[in-house]
Amino acid sequence: MISLLIACMRWMAAWPLSWIRALGWVLGWALWCFARSRRHIVLTNLRLCMPDLGDAERQNLARQHFLLVGQSLLDRAWLWHAPEAVVRSRLHWRGATHMLDETQPLVLFAPHFVGLDAGGSAVALEAKQPVAFIYVTQSDPQLEAWVRQGRERWGHAKPYFRHEGIRKIIVGLKRGERLHLSPDMDLGREESIFVPFMGVQAATVPSLSRMAKMVGAKVVPVVTRLTHQGYDIEVGESWVDFPGGDIEADTRRMNEWLGQCIRTMPAQYYWVHKRFKTRPEGEPGVY
Repeated sequence: MISLLIACMRWMAAWPLSWIRALGWVLGWALWCFARSRRHIVLTNLRLCMPDLGDAERQNLARQHFLLVGQSLLDRAWLWHAPEAVVRSRLHWRGATHMLDETQPLVLFAPHFVGLDAGGSAVALEAKQPVAFIYVTQSDPQLEAWVRQGRERWGHAKPYFRHEGIRKIIVGLKRGERLHLSPDMDLGREESIFVPFMGVQAATVPSLSRMAKMVGAKVVPVVTRLTHQGYDIEVGESWVDFPGGDIEADTRRMNEWLGQCIRTMPAQYYWVHKRFKTRPEGEPGVY
């Protein structure tokens, strides 16, 4: 089954983008209709984070999200298999791109929008130095090999694995590697602190502040937006006075910034993740 999936993705890599996006739209509708547990997660997240929306607005936003998820999934076909010229033509840089040429240690804050993989490919493709990514391994060895080949096809991508800890990552940052970091997920009580995320207490990994402080790195936001032409990769200026002296205040600031960013394209945030799986002591589960 995995072999068939990989073969189909290789075949689709040569299609026009409009064809891939049309099939992704169909896949997104199928996910909306049949992935009921994930639909429940998305609707729950939207209810908690955007309580001002009515039921009809929430349903419509959730459907849009599934369509975009489907399209972003099939975009891996060209991201991982199309010629370099094709990939470059569909990745469009915006904003303070000069920040990527900084000589001091750099942590790229790359939140979980549907275009995250495209943004990672863009950074690895353009970087002049190694770019570190933190991965979670896939359970199927063949799927793991394919995903790694796709994400590491550009020579500057350097994988680290979450179960290995952070020592190697810190050493790499000190050597000049860029760290492409996505800490906006619920990784459980032991690794997290509770700070608000769009008005809801959320278990949040404070790694952005912690790693930047350990090596004196600048933090630069990199947000990827799915568009009809491919993806826009928006690079922001480095954050001023970050990290500060309080890791909780830093993590709260990270979530506040992310919430503002999400409101500019709410359908593109990765709502299928159980962002509020871990609750503060005494609070019931939400899913």
